[in-house]
Amino acid sequence: MGRELAEAFPVARHLFQEIDDALEQKLSRLMFEGPESDLVLTENAQPALMAVSLAVLRILETEGDFDLARKTSFVAGHSLGEYSALAAARGLAVTDAARLLKRRGQAMQTAVPVGEGAMAAILNLDLDIVREIAAAAEEGEVCGTANDNAPGQIVVSGDKAAVNRAIALAAERGSRRSILLQVSAPFHCRLMAPAAEIMREALAAVTVSSPVVPLVANVTAKAERQPDEIRRLLVEQVTGLVRWRESVLYMKEQGVDTIVELGAGKVLSGLVRRIDRDLAASSVQNPADIEAFLKTV
Repeated sequence: MGRELAEAFPVARHLFQEIDDALEQKLSRLMFEGPESDLVLTENAQPALMAVSLAVLRILETEGDFDLARKTSFVAGHSLGEYSALAAARGLAVTDAARLLKRRGQAMQTAVPVGEGAMAAILNLDLDIVREIAAAAEEGEVCGTANDNAPGQIVVSGDKAAVNRAIALAAERGSRRSILLQVSAPFHCRLMAPAAEIMREALAAVTVSSPVVPLVANVTAKAERQPDEIRRLLVEQVTGLVRWRESVLYMKEQGVDTIVELGAGKVLSGLVRRIDRDLAASSVQNPADIEAFLKTV
């Protein structure tokens, strides 16, 4: 993870070292060499994913004179990616973003004992129906909508038994398939309230600046630039619904016709295509992608 970028571009190596120093941890070695079992721990995976996204952006800026403020209308990220987006737009220092994500991962992991929570993707049903299902599944426990990813792909989160009840109810309401997600904790639900309080304190201790381009926030699906409001929404996001589908549609309504995913994987660009096929969506994650992308801008 990120190794190809580090081998090809000095600016990527420098960024990874900057994050290693901020965390007082050899995160880059873990990214390049594993073991994967340690890398996928939430407290490591969150800053690692941010590191790769920002490394790609730094390479674009250095190799292609790419100017985010000039070339883009908005930045956005899914869950932890919101920190990456904010750092990309100079709303957070990279070192602060890395430390915040490390703390966020630790706080989320400890909020609910391992094995007591769960998340599941409910397919082929609309958000309003899944909300009804989640409410019916609670039965005194917690189950709520966590991610509105794309039409027909809604994630629920909460106590394990309640999530299993939601899966059964979804089948009764016409869902052809539901998938239990391989996650270490039930993110973006009320069970994460202790983590939200930890992040409130952590965010209060860092400088949040107005980003050079607006951030489309997960919990409002609207553009935000005010530092205090961004700080508040990052806290709310820990327990709140990630409104990714609405965020993408909001950007389209504002005139956006192209969305580019920077970093590891192609999940978000794939979701964009499911949300609206009129939007051009691509991912930039390796040297070949970078070379091709720079030719287009």
